[in-house]
Amino acid sequence: MNVQIFVPCFIDQLYPQVAFNMVKLLEKAGCTVQYNTNQTCCGQPSFNAGYWQESKDVCSKFIADFKGADYIVAPSASCIGFVKNYFAKVFEGSSQYLEATETGKRAYELSDFLVNVLKVEDFGASFNAKATYHDSCAGLRECGIKGEPRKLLANVKGLELLEMKDVEACCGFGGSFAVKFEAISIAMADQKIDNAEATGAQYIISTDMSCLMHIDGRIKHRGSNLKVLHLADVLVNGMDNA
Repeated sequence: MNVQIFVPCFIDQLYPQVAFNMVKLLEKAGCTVQYNTNQTCCGQPSFNAGYWQESKDVCSKFIADFKGADYIVAPSASCIGFVKNYFAKVFEGSSQYLEATETGKRAYELSDFLVNVLKVEDFGASFNAKATYHDSCAGLRECGIKGEPRKLLANVKGLELLEMKDVEACCGFGGSFAVKFEAISIAMADQKIDNAEATGAQYIISTDMSCLMHIDGRIKHRGSNLKVLHLADVLVNGMDNA
């Protein structure tokens, strides 16, 4: 199976290990992984900021960069949610509409692809820790991801997964929301951290580094001992020794 990976901007710049770990997982699952070095952004930031024409230009490049791929897989439900749900809106009434919708149908968040397309749930990972899982808004509401990450984590030896209160509540990041409504954003992140700490967990795991980046900022500000990890980082832990 041929897979083209999409590496979101902030992962490329700040958390490259997440992308490398995604490749390890896909290759272990039997995929032939391709990476187009010409790829840039999916267009979501400019679209959310109201710059729809500028976003359309970026989206057009995305479509061209990933043309012909069997599947497009990314370690970010936020980016994939935009491609799946908003490309059709961006190109509505244009000659690229069909190509845009077709691109959205081929785009998958990593856990969704592993569980529902590849039918692989156990990578032989081990992680001796207590953790809680954060459902990102994009993963839950735009990609319909709920059970997939939990199925994968259930097969990680030594990991105790503890569900937090109000697990489906937003962490407060929301891209530009965190900038425009800083006080509300901080309060939402603090509530998320309080609920995570109440479980006794040592780690917060999610499919979205954007959420984890925001939460981690507040964790460090508060002096909490909690740590954050992307799902891919957990699933490769001890994998080579499995």
